[in-house]
Amino acid sequence: MKIKVSDLIVKYLERLGVEYIFGMPGAHILPVYDSLYDSSVKSILAKHEQGAAFMAGGYARASGKIGACITTAGPGATNLVTGIANAYADKQPILIITGETSTHIFGKGGLQESSGEGGAIDQLSLFKGITKYNKIVERTDYLANVLNRATKELLADSAGPVLLSFPFNIQNEMVDEGILDEIKTEKIVFSINENAPPINVFADLIADAKNPVIVAGYGCIKSGAQQVVTQLSDLLGIAVTSSLKGKGVIDENSEMSLGSLGVTSYSHAYNYIVETADLVIFLGAGFNERTSYLWDKMLLSGKKIAQIDNDYEQLEKVFKADVAINGDVRSVLSAVLNNLSARNIERKKVPLQDQIGGLKNKVSENDSAEFRSRFPLIESFFKKLTQYYPDDIQVFDDNIIFAQNFFNVSSGNRYYPNSGVSSLGHAIPAAIGARFSEHKPTFAILGDGGFQMCCMEIMTAVNYNLPLTIIMLNNSTMGLIRKNQQQQYEKRFINCDFVNPDYEYLARSFDINYKRVTEETSFDELFSNLDCINSINLIEIMIDKNLFPSYTSRR
Repeated sequence: MKIKVSDLIVKYLERLGVEYIFGMPGAHILPVYDSLYDSSVKSILAKHEQGAAFMAGGYARASGKIGACITTAGPGATNLVTGIANAYADKQPILIITGETSTHIFGKGGLQESSGEGGAIDQLSLFKGITKYNKIVERTDYLANVLNRATKELLADSAGPVLLSFPFNIQNEMVDEGILDEIKTEKIVFSINENAPPINVFADLIADAKNPVIVAGYGCIKSGAQQVVTQLSDLLGIAVTSSLKGKGVIDENSEMSLGSLGVTSYSHAYNYIVETADLVIFLGAGFNERTSYLWDKMLLSGKKIAQIDNDYEQLEKVFKADVAINGDVRSVLSAVLNNLSARNIERKKVPLQDQIGGLKNKVSENDSAEFRSRFPLIESFFKKLTQYYPDDIQVFDDNIIFAQNFFNVSSGNRYYPNSGVSSLGHAIPAAIGARFSEHKPTFAILGDGGFQMCCMEIMTAVNYNLPLTIIMLNNSTMGLIRKNQQQQYEKRFINCDFVNPDYEYLARSFDINYKRVTEETSFDELFSNLDCINSINLIEIMIDKNLFPSYTSRR
């Protein structure tokens, strides 16, 4: 049967399991929008294409499924760039559909043309470095090949964004619906033999170690390995620290948790690894700048290293491992756990956290106490958040350092820091995207600077009646910039301070709830009376712009 290409695109989305597609229509993509009219794929109207990209990313992170966004040609596509760059850095499977001018006017100066011909914007070059695959589909005879290539990248273990741009006339051409049967949309899963040589070597290292430590990363969460990590930790008494993105892989209230590892963390993790651990087990964790304390050689010096990662490029990227296995974290670790369980190995004797002494170098009790004394209001907020919502919430966070130190993420909660390219203005649209997937209390935490970059997307939540609680930390400055200018530029403050609007009136204009918090005692009343499950809320927490965390940013 012959159908329009626009119909084929939508049916392709359906076969991929896409539930929502976020974006904004424009003339050059209207045929696809018209085909979406009767589709099970629900189109969500954002207020800006960057917000749509962040929503698609938030949906993908929360659901584990393919996120999708759609825009018109020219500015519609270019507005996606930051959000797609963020998805690329986070290895999120995002399918981007864009329109384009008709092929017969390529190079003639068509309105919003981005074909790269005749001096027009070259969209493919623009997205080349931030997508796993991108293509302007100028003909239909290779359409099956294009869609198969796109699917392969979206379903890969190390996935990433894929952009397909369809000229207006191509969208309206007729093709055989049988093309869809040529597209493979099922992911291949390989089983792991628990007695395979690499598994044996990995298990031997754990068995022989006196004080192993697990560094759990986001790869554990992506593969659903939280329970297996907890079982291994409990079985053998292995302490666990996490990367920032891996917070909550094991319950951070557990005695086996060392908290989050990182240059902005005041946990015991750094000290434990340097002074006590003899084996460091990396599970889906990139040893990036933040986690590695700027690649501090002390962290891994004199230790054996074992690593599991589904991304081959992450294996031994910045260190030499004694064993490195490329594969799904849950599958490989389950095989390791079964191997070790059969051996009846004696449980390790892990020092209790309060016995881990000699805090020095990067982490000290004084640093932690000073940090807490500067931000009691924020610490109190996170304590009350975990008290009133101990599990079954999701938190999107642009500020990172406060949650890293004050938010003990339970195994029942999900924490999504602003990783990727760390773009301000991420939390609100990402949380909205996630809320379409997970019908649970959702919080977006960000500063007042970032808030002003994305606050228009609150109306997207209003338009679709999506409950969301926004926590805005107000210090009337770009906090990180002001901190750096104080620490490194002799307090020569420039372009960091600003005047805020009246957020109570702004919330009123959105027709959402508003609360302003200036003292710790207000949080019990706030959480007791504010409906964070069924309503949209803006909570403004006031902090002093002259108080900063004590860590020094890299120069």
